Amino acid sequence: MAVPLFDTSTALLPLRDELRAAVARVLDSERYILGPEVSAFEQEFAAYCGCDHAIGVANGTEAITIALRAMGVGPGDEVVVPSFTFYASAEAIPPTGATPVFCDIDPDTYCVTADTVRDALTPRTKAVIAVHLFGNVAPISEIEGLGVPVLEDAAQAAGSTAAAGRPGALGTAATFSFFPSKNLACFGDGGIITTSDESVAERARTLRFHGSRDKVSYELIGYNSRLDELQAAILRTQLPHLDAWANGRRQVGHHYEMAGLGDLVTLPRPVEGAAPAWHLYVVGHPHVERLEGRLTAAEVGHKAYYRTPVHRQPPMLKWGATAELPATDHAAATHLAIPMSPVLTAEQAQDVVAAATDPSRILSSSP
Repeated sequence: MAVPLFDTSTALLPLRDELRAAVARVLDSERYILGPEVSAFEQEFAAYCGCDHAIGVANGTEAITIALRAMGVGPGDEVVVPSFTFYASAEAIPPTGATPVFCDIDPDTYCVTADTVRDALTPRTKAVIAVHLFGNVAPISEIEGLGVPVLEDAAQAAGSTAAAGRPGALGTAATFSFFPSKNLACFGDGGIITTSDESVAERARTLRFHGSRDKVSYELIGYNSRLDELQAAILRTQLPHLDAWANGRRQVGHHYEMAGLGDLVTLPRPVEGAAPAWHLYVVGHPHVERLEGRLTAAEVGHKAYYRTPVHRQPPMLKWGATAELPATDHAAATHLAIPMSPVLTAEQAQDVVAAATDPSRILSSSP
């Protein structure tokens, strides 16, 4: 049986009427930019994360740039960032005038740690971007113990939890993407910055709106980067269901374990104390191309996301060419995302495992 990599529609089917009503509410209001829907969603999302402020912006990439600038990052500074992540995590740094410095990851969790960050710190380090990759939750408090502010890149971690709380309230600030494939998704582009630091929040609000507080006087060179009313209304409709969807994603991980997937590949390991709402379910195997072949033959969705890590991408070579990141290189060469959604069934998980099983037992031993 074919199993898609994502199922972005089934969970939304029961919400179709509510979503249509939300869109109609905005159309009737004729308020489309920074109106009541954005304001309400900002309050509701901040409360969900457990922080004081949320600032809606146009997308997750600009959220990182604006958040860094709001944290005081600028020309001459360095920002430590992992290389095994989506390109935007590092791409958002140079527009601030700062330089990305690439760090390695923990090979078991795919997240940065205090040790991997420490190896990349210099006297010019102004901030660390800790990516909650695939929905796992990086150890923020341990990284903060190094004495440098931490920006959480939580684009893939809406609905995840850690012992200290939710992503979005663990570091100095955090950023989220609401791209349509995310755990909490709008119907286009959207993003948000969360923080409990009043000064960071106020600066972020000013930066997102051309560097102005009142559309008359301008304090900063800012951005035209705002979450719009239609997307905010759509997100408000879905937010009350996020925890149930997150539990569904965790349950899929359990389905895979019960089906014996761990006998074939290396399963993702949660950071200690974390309960990931798996945005992507990424497994490892030393002969990953063979695994890809079997899944393709069985029409099982899969994707290698970061075969070429960020520090080896051509625009980043001037900063990353000399970086030695062995865990990153290994993860890049051996990882594969397999089907994950909040509604994937135990039977579908069994189908995935059956497709991955190699009768010649090439895949029979864990890496």
